[in-house]
Amino acid sequence: MIVRIMGEGQWEVADSHFPELNKLDDELLAEMESGDGAGFRSTLGALLDAIRRLGEPLPDDALEPSELILPSPDATLDEVRELLSDDGLIPG
Repeated sequence: MIVRIMGEGQWEVADSHFPELNKLDDELLAEMESGDGAGFRSTLGALLDAIRRLGEPLPDDALEPSELILPSPDATLDEVRELLSDDGLIPG
């Protein structure tokens, strides 16, 4: 799956990594619902770091359609709320 981190670029992430990513996404959703700003910031950073660690970065000149778009590391709680679906940032 091609994942874009807004303001950074794209990574190709194998489907086998999505259980780990979904766990972080579930934590992020719970922190957002409870208004835990510090937890939200920490978990968002961990989710984006996992994408960078587990994925293969695409070249800057690659124009692949992103199947998943994640917020930038400095996104606010309100900005991320606008991106959420019922499943969180990562469907499934």
